[in-house]
Amino acid sequence: MKIIVPMAGRGSRLRPHTLTVPKPLVPVAGTPIVEQLINDIAKLVKQPITEVAYVLGDPAFFGDDVVSHLKSVAQKLGAKASIYRQLEPLGTGHAIMCAADSLDGQAVIAYADTLIRADFKIDPVADAQIWVKKVDNPSAYGVVQLDASGAITELVEKPTEFVSDLAVIGIYYFKNSAELKEALQTVLDEKLTHGGEYQINDGIKGMMAKKNRFVPGEVNAWMDCGNKEITVATNTKMLQFLAEEGEMLVHPSAKLENATIIPPCFIGKDVVLNNATIGPGVSIGEGTQINNATIKDSIIQKYSLVENVTLEKAMIGNHVRYNGNHTRISLGDYTELI
Repeated sequence: MKIIVPMAGRGSRLRPHTLTVPKPLVPVAGTPIVEQLINDIAKLVKQPITEVAYVLGDPAFFGDDVVSHLKSVAQKLGAKASIYRQLEPLGTGHAIMCAADSLDGQAVIAYADTLIRADFKIDPVADAQIWVKKVDNPSAYGVVQLDASGAITELVEKPTEFVSDLAVIGIYYFKNSAELKEALQTVLDEKLTHGGEYQINDGIKGMMAKKNRFVPGEVNAWMDCGNKEITVATNTKMLQFLAEEGEMLVHPSAKLENATIIPPCFIGKDVVLNNATIGPGVSIGEGTQINNATIKDSIIQKYSLVENVTLEKAMIGNHVRYNGNHTRISLGDYTELI
């Protein structure tokens, strides 16, 4: 089984946290989004992962440090890591075709801004599978239309009239991904664009036209990381899931001095908490020190110093120095407010 991860976007909605770090490497519940996603898929498919192929953007932003980290994620799974580049924002179909050399055999394609919890069963009979989640407002999403047998017959983007309430979450399985490659090549050759972009949906529709059977797979939880508010909420949800699954979330090297942790919280290596009440729903990265603070439902990344604060629904980057009385702040890397 291969995992293909298109992740070339800059994550502009999550700025300032993506000014120095690509969005898929922003940590949620103590682990970068893309790493959490890949590890979860690897556990759920219950098959050996032979390759993880990443589609990155401009090397000036997705540089050597990013590549090194992504390769290590694949290597920990015993998988080959392949790096591809999408240098122009030409859509999801174009991004996948940038990894054309890896499109053969069984593959899961997953966009790197989504986290899930699911009973991830692959239909052994179907040619492909699209994971979906029931939503209350389907007109805001792309949804699938099903026939009487439960097979997917159509993909409808933001329907104005009710089609179904099963929203596509951006995770797909292909029994033979070479068939997707062939269909997307036709999309590229015929210049089938939407707003100047090539979309995976047109490749999927091409496969459907050749009688490939697509079926839905439903997830229990679908968590987005689109902007600061949603990412902070996803952090809290992920901490709850990880705690229920028995994950160790407080590193044994953390130093607590007159401090209280209200679970679930992630407390990283060498964190120092002094005269602080932390939690619930807080993630604190390696080497950060918190003094005289009450913090809940927040993300604070690595090697920061945060003092004399009461924070809720806050997001603080790496190497930040902050001493103040604001609450719902969003501070990028290397910011100083003292």
